[in-house]
Amino acid sequence: MKPPAGDYTIPQNWSHYTAEEHATWDALYARQTKLLPGRVVPQFLDGLKLLGLEGPGIPNFEQLSDILMKRTGWQVVAVEGLIPDGAFFDHLANRRFVAGNFIRRPDQLDYLEEPDVFHDVFGHVPLLAHPVFADYMQAYGKGGQRATQLGAIQRLSRLYWYTVEFGLIRNGDDLAIYGAGIVSSAGESVFALDDPSPNRIGFNLERVMRTPYRIDDYQQTYFVIDSFEDLLHQTLDQDFAPIYAAMDAKQDFAITDIAPNDLIYTQGTQAYASAKAAKVE
Repeated sequence: MKPPAGDYTIPQNWSHYTAEEHATWDALYARQTKLLPGRVVPQFLDGLKLLGLEGPGIPNFEQLSDILMKRTGWQVVAVEGLIPDGAFFDHLANRRFVAGNFIRRPDQLDYLEEPDVFHDVFGHVPLLAHPVFADYMQAYGKGGQRATQLGAIQRLSRLYWYTVEFGLIRNGDDLAIYGAGIVSSAGESVFALDDPSPNRIGFNLERVMRTPYRIDDYQQTYFVIDSFEDLLHQTLDQDFAPIYAAMDAKQDFAITDIAPNDLIYTQGTQAYASAKAAKVE
């Protein structure tokens, strides 16, 4: 394989995927598209159709990029796996979404620690066809470049986690999922909306950036945005430097905390996390 470029991109090598790898994508795609209607934000399903992700087989990044470029100016570029923060932010700031070019094994359908092509493309790319969310992703990349200079990457990473990866959104009188970590997971697609265990709290920028997250299991708290337009405005219309400075003098919230000013959609029982912790003990 050709070594990675200075920006960590590599050729996708679409022709090298095996029949088993394409079949794994198809199995994951069929499972999620059966599960998501009525749960995921409608713009996600619109993106699936627009991009032709129904396959069969793993999508070709060049073909995806051709459609996205015409729609929102984005393209999808391949990487071997996780890349350094600086390179990641630079790609987002220039409307390039990095996606792993490998796919999980058939025995890993339910969980994979490192994001693969299914998580990255199925989970993230459909909303890049939505102009407002596409703008938010670029704004986040530019914010990441500034956060690097201000030593605030940890704070900003929480914003990405609780929006892009594990965000919920109001959908009329109901809630819907839009975060890629949820929409690409069969279990969390149900848990995030239906289970009484997690907190579901209205989005507040500082609150989110003062809340740690867990990477090893379902979330104990989800944050709910009003709309993609509101999310974009809340990030574009803020000077983050004084927010970061103010937070330095404040303690983080615990993952399970309910704060006095929280807009509470669901105060969770935390039964799921408590049961898992009890098994470990």
